[in-house]
Amino acid sequence: MDAPELVALLRGRRMAVLTGAGISTDSGIPDYRGPDSPPSNPMTIRQFTSDPAYRRRYWARNHVGWRHMDERIPNAGHRALASLERAGLVTGLITQNVDLLHTKAGSRVVVNLHGTFVRVVCLNCEHTMSRSALAVLLEAANPGFLDRARSVGSIAVAPDADAVVADTDHFHVVDCPACGGMLKPDIVYFGESVPATRVQEAYSMIDDADTLLVAGSSLTVYSGYRFVRYAAARGVPVAIVNRGPTRADDLATVKIDNGCSPMLALLADELPGLAVARLTSNQSKRH
Repeated sequence: MDAPELVALLRGRRMAVLTGAGISTDSGIPDYRGPDSPPSNPMTIRQFTSDPAYRRRYWARNHVGWRHMDERIPNAGHRALASLERAGLVTGLITQNVDLLHTKAGSRVVVNLHGTFVRVVCLNCEHTMSRSALAVLLEAANPGFLDRARSVGSIAVAPDADAVVADTDHFHVVDCPACGGMLKPDIVYFGESVPATRVQEAYSMIDDADTLLVAGSSLTVYSGYRFVRYAAARGVPVAIVNRGPTRADDLATVKIDNGCSPMLALLADELPGLAVARLTSNQSKRH
């Protein structure tokens, strides 16, 4: 398998990378729009904060789903990007995912655009706690719930750590242990804005790069699409690797309709050698 136009575009260039749910499918986390994805209607922030029934449903499903996400391991695509960062070719990584798989793979310069699943925040006093600490409290408030959910059979988990669980009506929600306020995962919900500091950090990554590589995102949601528009407006070449069309295909210099794992592994094999060859050539010319 090869993609000469992709390799040619990225050869010898420092790249910023934007990833979406499609990069994590090979780790067992289905994306929102793929053929194997569970039916998904992500909860909005207004539903979560205004309706106790929605909040109860969310925490019941998340109580099951976060554990499955926590157990996932990076795939070849995540490992390839970490390798390219170590080689000095990836200057920064912007991910729309909350699964932390890039960090697990060894990537160090990462903007978790939509937050992560491992932290919980109080909307009243801003007290934070780990998701594992909250799990202990939720299990105490709902003894046996997890075992009952698992006994039903296989569990489908969405990219936001939401699991498909049928019976959530009697689930007991836990409030903030510091003030009794409403707890929420430290994840950007539909209807919420990404914190401005994260957006600016992501723009700065693109400013510092020669190219933008998009991997595993249809760019349907504006929070990711804006970065492709930003790059294109500044004349930064854009490469997209994604199964199926994306919202920004017309802005791409190169578009590869393929899975992330094989294409990113290809880049990890090809680009560092090419970059070293270019550096050696430049050094020889100076001497």
